[in-house]
Amino acid sequence: MKGKTALYPGTFDPVTNGHVDIVRRAARIFDRVIVAVAKGQHKSPFLTIEQRRQLVKEACDGIEGVEVVSFDTLLVEEFRRRKVDVVIRGLRAVSDFEYELMIALMNRKLNPEFETVFLMPSEQYIYLHSSLVKEIYQLGGEIGCLVPASVPKRLKEWGIK
Repeated sequence: MKGKTALYPGTFDPVTNGHVDIVRRAARIFDRVIVAVAKGQHKSPFLTIEQRRQLVKEACDGIEGVEVVSFDTLLVEEFRRRKVDVVIRGLRAVSDFEYELMIALMNRKLNPEFETVFLMPSEQYIYLHSSLVKEIYQLGGEIGCLVPASVPKRLKEWGIK
């Protein structure tokens, strides 16, 4: 699929090693990968959209062909606006598939050109979920092995507990 552009959307609250693994996998398949940090109003984000965008940008630094942006519209609108070929979604378990299939089909209903490609992370990241990382961090646990090195550093710098 070289020559194509993929959009990898998410709230990335915070970005995890699993997210970065998906970005690396997508970058091997597509010439260009746009990681799109969603405002995520429905999820009551832990971090601001700008903080999340900065963390993703730092985490993806050095991965060739990757660009990091933010958006606050419907995904189908961002798909159309960016003129991408596909949207990347990560799948960890069967439960992810049911939810992601529903979202992919709804997006295709809203825009018949909308295509979704599902990628699985490395087995070592199958259990990794931003919500769990957030909870561990807020309860004083160590998250350094779950997220890129810049994440705990920035959270401390920003005074986020």
